[in-house]
Amino acid sequence: MDFIDTHQHLLYRDRLTYSWTAKHKDLSSSDFTLEDYRALTASRGVAGSLFMEVDAEEYQDEARFIATLVGRSGLLGQIASCRPEVDEGFDAWLEECEDLHVHGLRRVLHEAPDDLSRSQTFRKNLRKIGAAGLVFDLVFQARQHPVAMDLLRVCPDQVFVLDHCGVPDVAGGDFETWSVSLRALAAFPNLSAKLSGIAAYCAPGTANLETIKPYVDHVIDCFGPGRIVWGSDWPVVNLRSTLPDWLTLSRQLISDLSPSERAAIAHDNAKRIYAI
Repeated sequence: MDFIDTHQHLLYRDRLTYSWTAKHKDLSSSDFTLEDYRALTASRGVAGSLFMEVDAEEYQDEARFIATLVGRSGLLGQIASCRPEVDEGFDAWLEECEDLHVHGLRRVLHEAPDDLSRSQTFRKNLRKIGAAGLVFDLVFQARQHPVAMDLLRVCPDQVFVLDHCGVPDVAGGDFETWSVSLRALAAFPNLSAKLSGIAAYCAPGTANLETIKPYVDHVIDCFGPGRIVWGSDWPVVNLRSTLPDWLTLSRQLISDLSPSERAAIAHDNAKRIYAI
Protein backbone atom coordinates (compact mmCIF):
# COMPACT_ATOMS: atom_id res chain seq x y z
CA MET A 1 0.00 0.00 0.00
CA ASP A 2 1.70 3.15 -1.23
CA PHE A 3 1.05 6.56 0.31
CA ILE A 4 0.76 9.92 -1.40
CA ASP A 5 2.18 12.38 1.08
CA THR A 6 0.04 15.53 1.09
CA HIS A 7 2.06 17.31 3.76
CA GLN A 8 5.76 17.25 2.89
CA HIS A 9 7.77 20.23 4.16
CA LEU A 10 11.17 21.16 2.74
CA LEU A 11 13.61 23.70 4.18
CA TYR A 12 16.32 25.33 2.07
CA ARG A 13 18.03 27.89 4.29
CA ASP A 14 20.31 29.27 1.61
CA ARG A 15 17.22 30.49 -0.26
CA LEU A 16 14.51 31.20 2.33
CA THR A 17 13.95 32.34 5.92
CA TYR A 18 12.02 30.26 8.45
CA SER A 19 12.05 32.25 11.68
CA TRP A 20 9.50 29.98 13.38
CA THR A 21 12.02 27.13 13.45
CA ALA A 22 14.10 28.98 16.07
CA LYS A 23 11.67 27.64 18.69
CA HIS A 24 12.56 24.05 17.80
CA LYS A 25 16.14 22.90 18.31
CA ASP A 26 15.79 19.93 15.94
CA LEU A 27 14.61 22.18 13.11
CA SER A 28 16.47 25.41 13.78
CA SER A 29 19.62 25.00 11.73
CA SER A 30 19.60 22.09 9.28
CA ASP A 31 18.33 21.91 5.73
CA PHE A 32 15.64 19.36 4.94
CA THR A 33 15.79 18.79 1.21
CA LEU A 34 13.90 16.77 -1.36
CA GLU A 35 16.90 14.46 -1.61
CA ASP A 36 16.85 13.94 2.17
CA TYR A 37 13.17 13.07 2.01
CA ARG A 38 13.60 10.53 -0.76
CA ALA A 39 16.46 8.86 1.11
CA LEU A 40 14.16 8.43 4.13
CA THR A 41 11.22 7.11 2.12
CA ALA A 42 13.05 4.91 -0.40
CA SER A 43 11.51 1.41 -0.42
CA ARG A 44 9.04 2.46 2.27
CA GLY A 45 5.96 2.79 0.09
CA VAL A 46 5.66 6.49 -0.72
CA ALA A 47 4.46 6.88 -4.30
CA GLY A 48 4.72 10.67 -4.45
CA SER A 49 4.32 13.87 -2.47
CA LEU A 50 2.82 17.33 -2.40
CA PHE A 51 4.98 20.01 -0.84
CA MET A 52 3.24 21.94 1.92
CA GLU A 53 4.27 25.55 2.42
CA VAL A 54 6.51 26.10 5.46
CA ASP A 55 5.49 29.62 6.47
CA ALA A 56 8.62 31.08 4.94
CA GLU A 57 8.91 34.85 5.15
CA GLU A 58 9.42 34.95 1.38
CA TYR A 59 6.39 32.77 0.70
CA GLN A 60 6.04 33.66 -2.97
CA ASP A 61 9.70 32.95 -3.64
CA GLU A 62 9.21 29.65 -1.84
CA ALA A 63 6.45 28.60 -4.22
CA ARG A 64 8.44 29.73 -7.25
CA PHE A 65 11.45 27.69 -6.11
CA ILE A 66 9.43 24.58 -5.28
CA ALA A 67 7.86 24.74 -8.75
CA THR A 68 11.33 24.12 -10.21
CA LEU A 69 11.57 20.87 -8.23
CA VAL A 70 8.24 19.39 -9.33
CA GLY A 71 8.77 16.22 -11.32
CA ARG A 72 11.91 15.28 -9.40
CA SER A 73 12.03 12.50 -6.79
CA GLY A 74 8.29 11.97 -6.81
CA LEU A 75 7.30 15.59 -6.16
CA LEU A 76 3.85 15.92 -7.73
CA GLY A 77 3.07 19.56 -6.97
CA GLN A 78 2.58 21.90 -4.05
CA ILE A 79 0.22 23.54 -1.60
CA ALA A 80 1.44 27.12 -1.59
CA SER A 81 1.09 29.92 0.92
CA CYS A 82 -1.17 32.92 0.47
CA ARG A 83 -2.42 35.98 2.33
CA PRO A 84 -6.20 36.19 1.80
CA GLU A 85 -6.50 38.90 4.44
CA VAL A 86 -4.83 41.39 2.07
CA ASP A 87 -6.38 42.48 -1.22
CA GLU A 88 -3.22 44.04 -2.68
CA GLY A 89 -1.55 41.51 -4.95
CA PHE A 90 -3.87 38.64 -4.09
CA ASP A 91 -5.44 38.26 -7.53
CA ALA A 92 -2.04 38.44 -9.19
CA TRP A 93 -0.68 35.76 -6.86
CA LEU A 94 -3.65 33.49 -7.51
CA GLU A 95 -3.10 33.88 -11.23
CA GLU A 96 0.63 33.17 -10.95
CA CYS A 97 -0.09 29.99 -8.99
CA GLU A 98 -1.66 28.55 -12.15
CA ASP A 99 1.86 28.18 -13.55
CA LEU A 100 3.52 26.88 -10.36
CA HIS A 101 2.04 23.37 -10.09
CA VAL A 102 -0.19 24.52 -7.21
CA HIS A 103 -2.95 22.12 -6.17
CA GLY A 104 -4.00 23.99 -3.04
CA LEU A 105 -3.29 26.98 -0.85
CA ARG A 106 -2.83 27.54 2.87
CA ARG A 107 -2.58 30.39 5.32
CA VAL A 108 -1.15 29.41 8.73
CA LEU A 109 -3.95 30.24 11.17
CA HIS A 110 -3.26 28.20 14.32
CA GLU A 111 -0.73 30.78 15.48
CA ALA A 112 -2.56 33.82 14.07
CA PRO A 113 -5.21 35.98 15.78
CA ASP A 114 -8.64 34.36 15.53
CA ASP A 115 -10.07 37.45 13.86
CA LEU A 116 -7.70 37.15 10.89
CA SER A 117 -9.99 34.75 9.05
CA ARG A 118 -13.16 36.59 10.06
CA SER A 119 -12.62 39.67 7.92
CA GLN A 120 -14.73 40.18 4.82
CA THR A 121 -11.54 40.52 2.77
CA PHE A 122 -10.27 37.12 3.88
CA ARG A 123 -13.56 35.42 3.10
CA LYS A 124 -13.96 37.17 -0.25
CA ASN A 125 -10.51 36.01 -1.32
CA LEU A 126 -11.10 32.53 0.03
CA ARG A 127 -14.09 32.25 -2.30
CA LYS A 128 -11.77 33.18 -5.17
CA ILE A 129 -9.58 30.22 -4.24
CA GLY A 130 -12.58 27.95 -4.50
CA ALA A 131 -13.61 29.47 -7.82
CA ALA A 132 -10.11 28.70 -9.11
CA GLY A 133 -10.65 25.03 -8.24
CA LEU A 134 -8.02 24.93 -5.50
CA VAL A 135 -8.21 23.26 -2.10
CA PHE A 136 -7.66 25.36 1.02
CA ASP A 137 -5.89 23.63 3.90
CA LEU A 138 -7.07 24.66 7.35
CA VAL A 139 -4.74 24.50 10.34
CA PHE A 140 -6.43 25.38 13.62
CA GLN A 141 -5.87 24.37 17.21
CA ALA A 142 -8.71 22.46 18.86
CA ARG A 143 -9.81 25.58 20.77
CA GLN A 144 -10.20 27.36 17.42
CA HIS A 145 -12.61 24.85 15.89
CA PRO A 146 -15.50 27.35 16.17
CA VAL A 147 -13.44 29.75 14.02
CA ALA A 148 -13.04 27.00 11.43
CA MET A 149 -16.79 26.36 11.49
CA ASP A 150 -17.43 30.02 10.74
CA LEU A 151 -15.35 29.70 7.55
CA LEU A 152 -17.05 26.48 6.54
CA ARG A 153 -20.47 28.09 6.90
CA VAL A 154 -19.72 31.17 4.82
CA CYS A 155 -17.71 29.36 2.11
CA PRO A 156 -19.81 26.26 1.35
CA ASP A 157 -18.41 25.92 -2.18
CA GLN A 158 -14.77 25.85 -1.07
CA VAL A 159 -13.09 22.46 -0.68
CA PHE A 160 -11.24 22.37 2.65
CA VAL A 161 -8.80 19.92 4.26
CA LEU A 162 -8.31 20.02 8.03
CA ASP A 163 -4.62 19.51 8.79
CA HIS A 164 -3.18 17.42 11.61
CA CYS A 165 -6.44 15.77 12.69
CA GLY A 166 -7.65 19.13 13.96
CA VAL A 167 -4.63 19.55 16.29
CA PRO A 168 -5.74 17.71 19.43
CA ASP A 169 -3.87 18.37 22.67
CA VAL A 170 -2.65 14.80 22.97
CA ALA A 171 0.00 15.63 25.55
CA GLY A 172 -2.58 17.44 27.68
CA GLY A 173 -5.04 14.58 27.41
CA ASP A 174 -8.01 16.77 26.45
CA PHE A 175 -9.69 14.22 24.22
CA GLU A 176 -13.27 15.17 25.04
CA THR A 177 -13.25 18.82 23.94
CA TRP A 178 -11.47 18.04 20.68
CA SER A 179 -13.62 15.01 19.90
CA VAL A 180 -16.91 16.89 20.25
CA SER A 181 -15.88 19.83 18.07
CA LEU A 182 -14.24 17.55 15.49
CA ARG A 183 -17.54 15.73 14.99
CA ALA A 184 -19.25 19.09 14.51
CA LEU A 185 -16.65 20.02 11.88
CA ALA A 186 -17.11 16.71 10.09
CA ALA A 187 -20.78 17.55 9.55
CA PHE A 188 -19.67 19.97 6.81
CA PRO A 189 -19.49 17.93 3.58
CA ASN A 190 -16.91 20.24 1.99
CA LEU A 191 -14.31 19.37 4.67
CA SER A 192 -11.91 16.43 4.66
CA ALA A 193 -9.34 15.56 7.33
CA LYS A 194 -5.62 14.97 7.08
CA LEU A 195 -4.00 12.13 9.01
CA SER A 196 -0.82 14.03 9.75
CA GLY A 197 1.06 15.93 12.42
CA ILE A 198 -0.56 14.27 15.41
CA ALA A 199 2.71 12.74 16.62
CA ALA A 200 4.12 16.24 17.19
CA TYR A 201 1.36 16.93 19.75
CA CYS A 202 2.22 13.92 21.91
CA ALA A 203 4.28 14.14 25.08
CA PRO A 204 7.92 13.11 24.59
CA GLY A 205 8.28 9.35 24.30
CA THR A 206 4.55 8.71 23.79
CA ALA A 207 4.09 8.98 20.01
CA ASN A 208 3.04 5.37 19.75
CA LEU A 209 0.07 3.25 18.70
CA GLU A 210 -1.46 3.12 22.17
CA THR A 211 -1.49 6.90 22.52
CA ILE A 212 -2.50 7.92 19.01
CA LYS A 213 -4.97 5.21 17.98
CA PRO A 214 -7.99 6.59 19.93
CA TYR A 215 -7.57 9.93 18.19
CA VAL A 216 -7.21 8.45 14.70
CA ASP A 217 -10.12 6.06 15.31
CA HIS A 218 -12.27 9.08 16.14
CA VAL A 219 -11.16 10.93 12.99
CA ILE A 220 -12.09 7.88 10.91
CA ASP A 221 -15.42 7.55 12.71
CA CYS A 222 -16.25 11.22 12.10
CA PHE A 223 -15.09 11.62 8.50
CA GLY A 224 -15.12 8.09 7.15
CA PRO A 225 -12.30 6.63 5.03
CA GLY A 226 -13.58 8.51 1.98
CA ARG A 227 -12.75 11.94 3.43
CA ILE A 228 -9.26 11.42 4.86
CA VAL A 229 -5.85 11.98 3.28
CA TRP A 230 -2.40 11.17 4.65
CA GLY A 231 0.59 13.39 5.32
CA SER A 232 4.04 12.97 6.83
CA ASP A 233 4.51 16.46 8.28
CA TRP A 234 8.23 15.86 7.78
CA PRO A 235 10.48 17.23 9.23
CA VAL A 236 8.17 18.53 11.99
CA VAL A 237 7.43 14.88 12.76
CA ASN A 238 11.02 14.68 14.03
CA LEU A 239 10.01 16.63 17.16
CA ARG A 240 8.46 13.45 18.59
CA SER A 241 9.12 10.66 16.07
CA THR A 242 10.77 9.95 12.72
CA LEU A 243 9.39 9.72 9.21
CA PRO A 244 10.06 5.95 8.90
CA ASP A 245 8.39 5.35 12.26
CA TRP A 246 5.38 7.48 11.30
CA LEU A 247 4.99 5.46 8.10
CA THR A 248 5.01 2.24 10.09
CA LEU A 249 2.60 3.64 12.66
CA SER A 250 0.26 4.97 9.96
CA ARG A 251 -0.08 1.51 8.46
CA GLN A 252 -0.88 0.11 11.88
CA LEU A 253 -3.46 2.82 12.53
CA ILE A 254 -5.51 1.92 9.45
CA SER A 255 -4.82 -1.82 9.40
CA ASP A 256 -8.33 -2.72 10.62
CA LEU A 257 -9.93 -1.12 7.56
CA SER A 258 -10.75 -2.94 4.33
CA PRO A 259 -8.22 -2.87 1.47
CA SER A 260 -10.30 -0.30 -0.44
CA GLU A 261 -10.63 1.91 2.65
CA ARG A 262 -6.90 1.77 3.31
CA ALA A 263 -6.22 2.66 -0.32
CA ALA A 264 -8.62 5.60 -0.07
CA ILE A 265 -6.74 7.11 2.87
CA ALA A 266 -3.29 6.24 1.54
CA HIS A 267 -3.62 7.64 -1.98
CA ASP A 268 -7.01 7.58 -3.72
CA ASN A 269 -8.56 10.49 -1.80
CA ALA A 270 -5.45 12.61 -2.30
CA LYS A 271 -5.65 12.14 -6.07
CA ARG A 272 -9.31 13.15 -6.10
CA ILE A 273 -9.31 16.01 -3.60
CA TYR A 274 -6.10 17.68 -4.77
CA ALA A 275 -6.69 16.84 -8.45
CA ILE A 276 -3.36 15.07 -8.81
